[in-house]
Amino acid sequence: MRDDDFKPKLGKIRSRGGKRGRRYLHQAVRSLALAGGSGRGLSLRRRAFTGSRIGRGAGVARVLRSRDRYRGLRARRVIIKTRIVRVAGRGQNAARMHLRYIQRDGVTREGLPGELYGATEEQADGKAFLARCTEDRHQFRMIVAVEDAVQYRDLREFTRRLMRHVEADLGTKLEWVAVDHHNTGHPHTHIVLRGKDDRGQDLVIAREYITHGMRERATELATLDLGPRTDFEIETRLKQEIDQDRFTSLDRGLIREAGAEAIIDLRGRPIGADARFRRTLHAGRLQRLRQLGLAAEEAPSLWRLSPELEPALRALGDRDDIIKTMHRAMSRTGQVRDAEAYAIYDPRDESAPRVVGRLVERGLSNELHDRHYVLLDGIDGRPHYVAVGNGEAVEAIPDGAVVAVAPNRAEPRDADRTIAAVARANEGRYSEELHLLNDPTSSAAFVQTHVRRLEALRRAGQIERELDGTWRIPEDFLERALRYERAQVAARPVVIETLSALDLDRQMRADGATWLDRQLVSGTPETMGDAGFGREVNAAMARRRQWLIEQGLAEPSDDQVIYRRNLLALLRRRELNRVAAQVASDLGVPYAEAREGQRIEGTYRRRVDLASGRFALIENSREFTLVPWREVLDRHVGKPVGGIMRGETISWTIGRQRGRSIS
Repeated sequence: MRDDDFKPKLGKIRSRGGKRGRRYLHQAVRSLALAGGSGRGLSLRRRAFTGSRIGRGAGVARVLRSRDRYRGLRARRVIIKTRIVRVAGRGQNAARMHLRYIQRDGVTREGLPGELYGATEEQADGKAFLARCTEDRHQFRMIVAVEDAVQYRDLREFTRRLMRHVEADLGTKLEWVAVDHHNTGHPHTHIVLRGKDDRGQDLVIAREYITHGMRERATELATLDLGPRTDFEIETRLKQEIDQDRFTSLDRGLIREAGAEAIIDLRGRPIGADARFRRTLHAGRLQRLRQLGLAAEEAPSLWRLSPELEPALRALGDRDDIIKTMHRAMSRTGQVRDAEAYAIYDPRDESAPRVVGRLVERGLSNELHDRHYVLLDGIDGRPHYVAVGNGEAVEAIPDGAVVAVAPNRAEPRDADRTIAAVARANEGRYSEELHLLNDPTSSAAFVQTHVRRLEALRRAGQIERELDGTWRIPEDFLERALRYERAQVAARPVVIETLSALDLDRQMRADGATWLDRQLVSGTPETMGDAGFGREVNAAMARRRQWLIEQGLAEPSDDQVIYRRNLLALLRRRELNRVAAQVASDLGVPYAEAREGQRIEGTYRRRVDLASGRFALIENSREFTLVPWREVLDRHVGKPVGGIMRGETISWTIGRQRGRSIS
């Protein structure tokens, strides 16, 4: 051993270490624990990064969450739901629709349209607000619901005070507009907050503040306004939860007490009045859960909870809300039914049938995420609640219209199978030229439908296009197409077809080919029930049949009615000629009737709704014509289009040059 060799000893000066001294490694572990590490044993692993503290308000949120439990128990409860929505580009239209919808009719106490207000304006200008949001990357949409909001005379001042506190917490001025809704049993406020701070930079709010901090601020204000909850209020609301068929705070407490074993042991003797009261609540709730099949008593006072307890109760709560919604809507039409008659349409069920009925109501099932529903009075005599997904997925349909609903099945399209077949024959490559070589009978318009399909899949990140314009088709292409379709079905779970935009009364007197006429001449008409809308349709068909006889379009023979040959075509032509005469007077150009196999070219002007269906008005410099309408045309108003009539359908090409076709 050399004289300059030494062995360092870590620790304090003159400390000899040993069992009674704190070693350096222990100090390091303790410091790591204080900094956010695990601190257990010698583990130095860091906690998983969640990003919840990135942005404004993270520190304030942590302080607000540290309130004592007693204060949290006594505080007034407030629910805040927040959604961050991108508004750049296509999101502008969705932002406009959202603002329009929260100001819809019937949301105030008096049943009037919602009034938009801001931090200082009693009547805010929604159009001006949206104009200022044009360059925003995102916006925040919030719903603030105070549990005891009915005690507030006006929610505006509460909302403004809350947003002033939020400004102070985030350290920036905020621009927002809000609408108060009183059309449900729980008054609430919709707030739309711009995604810009007072310096014009993107407003980034910490997730921790969004999920906890803002709610704590609102709770403080509500508690200050209404006072802390009394023992009587707390006990009354807990007692009300015993028999509720939804997920409650009692259920949450039972799950927490049961732990991983899912066992609730009530055999011990509770100590104290609070413990005895809580035990009584749990015993009563467990009895109700047993009736619902979600808990079982394995021994006296020893219970086992079902693993499906929470999802089953949440589903029951949703169903109860849906039944109440259906009952209110049917009451307004005077068509109240027994609760057993109400049906909730589930498109995920493989055996879900096609439902035909009258549109009674369209509404929002989830105002924050823009999830809509429609309520149909079915021809089977039952009201049907149908969740339709995003609002943009379903066009505007007038109340009283006759519609058909069917599941939107997720499966590869015929175009996907054709693309895969062409690719297999060409070493995994696809192009328009390869398609025509593989099938010379295909038209250019038909090939373009496949190219558009590939473009949609490329934008979704499923496939790639080569620099030379060809497509590289992977072996699992059909599986990727199926994944894409499933994502589309999630936003649009059903397909709604408008069979007639006219209600039954107008169809009985219309001079066009109505849905009633199609039922009368059909070899396989819809099966009508003997109650509700089904009974009304049967009566309407009888009156329509008599009208056709009076018009000389049908004649009775023994116990049946014989209809004119090509009845639907005759009625359709009669209506088109009548409407065309009116349009010709307005446009100053003559009407040209479209015929089978004819090439139609001109500018798409607008849609025309008739008893015979929906038609597109195509105009050129010499004349105009009316041809069957397609939904996709509405994105090309004022643009040149062309197509060839084939029966009651038409294959469209957008633009004068070679371009996109719509089959």
